[in-house]
Amino acid sequence: MTQASQVYTVTRLNSAVRMLLEHEIGTVWLNGEISNLAMPASGHWYFSLKDLSSQVRCAMFKGSNRRVPLRPRDGMQVLVQARVSLFEPRGDYQLIVESMQPAGDGVLAMRFEELKQRLTIEGLFDAGRKRPLPAQPRAVGIITSATGAALHDMLTVLRRRAPSLPVIIYPTQVQGQAAIGQIVHALYTANRRAEVDVIILGRGGGSLEDLWCFNEEAVARAIAQSTIPVVSAVGHEVDVTISDFVADLRAPTPSAAAELVAPDQGQLRERLGALDLRLRRSALQLLQGSRHRLTLLAKRLEHRDPQRTLEQQSQRLDELALRLERQMSRQLQGSERRLAQLAQRLERHTPARHIEEGRRRHQLAGERLTAAMTRQLAGRSHRIGMLAARLDGVSPLATLGRGYAILRDEAGKVVTSPRDTRVGARLSARLAEGGLTLSVEELE
Repeated sequence: MTQASQVYTVTRLNSAVRMLLEHEIGTVWLNGEISNLAMPASGHWYFSLKDLSSQVRCAMFKGSNRRVPLRPRDGMQVLVQARVSLFEPRGDYQLIVESMQPAGDGVLAMRFEELKQRLTIEGLFDAGRKRPLPAQPRAVGIITSATGAALHDMLTVLRRRAPSLPVIIYPTQVQGQAAIGQIVHALYTANRRAEVDVIILGRGGGSLEDLWCFNEEAVARAIAQSTIPVVSAVGHEVDVTISDFVADLRAPTPSAAAELVAPDQGQLRERLGALDLRLRRSALQLLQGSRHRLTLLAKRLEHRDPQRTLEQQSQRLDELALRLERQMSRQLQGSERRLAQLAQRLERHTPARHIEEGRRRHQLAGERLTAAMTRQLAGRSHRIGMLAARLDGVSPLATLGRGYAILRDEAGKVVTSPRDTRVGARLSARLAEGGLTLSVEELE
């Protein structure tokens, strides 16, 4: 029998394994893809990290995930720092994640989404700003690698569909940092020269990192500023780039882009042939109809004498002329009667009669005013005479006329008593006519 000290309970075993994992392995760095992500209301994150063959459960508690600079989602490649541990209640081996950051394509995917969201807000992807491709382009421009298979595929399709269509190639790199400036310069050159009606911007397939130059903001803005319609044909049908969103049209492959921009001359010839046949049939039908109408007119002309027709039209013209003359005569007579009636009404209401009547009323009013004024002046003259006589009776001048005088001292004060002056004083006397200067010799 085994000793009791060697028998483990499940709890003891799980605890021992957890301690062993945490102390023996400790903290590790791990690169993997997020899957089965759960974010409950507690604020903790639970997910699995996986690669091509295996996966491991992970937990990242709220205190740690607050410092994560990204928003995790399923399918994102991340690099995590974690402690190896065991969830004792279930005996599940797991990682306690302490930090997380994008890894590999995960970084690029985050940059892709950030730029896509920002350019969407600016309106660079709006359908209203996209222009239709020309139905019959004069020339096609291609911006791609001069040595790539994509250029060969596009030229093959263009030669098959439109052998006479001119193609101008603007060679650039289509991978790496140097490709960004070359693509922008090629778009600028094509617009400055204005020698093509549509531009294909393309390359073959590759990884997200290989296609990244078509996700750069500078390339996106150069496409948006192009006055020439741009078709984006980057990678395979499953590849999506920022250039696809901002271009006027996205093609699933470079070959498909060539088919979109080049009219099929074989189909065009067939259409022209059908149009030519319709035109010939229409012309023939028109000619036959004209001949039929001409025959009918000739037959009608044979049964109708032109001289008789002319005489009838001349007689009809004479009748119309007589009717017009009678009608004009009646209108003229009516107008003369109305004019005479208006003249009589005007005579009755002529202003001359009113003026003459007004003149007579004015003259009568003037005579009445003159008589009234004469009466008022006579009455007022009589009253003034009576007032003048009464005033003369009390006037000091009348008293002076009877021999009296008015004495005034040197100050102009009237002297009425010997007490008002002194001997030797000089007085002035006002008489009825003129005045005198006196000297007082004696007071009585």
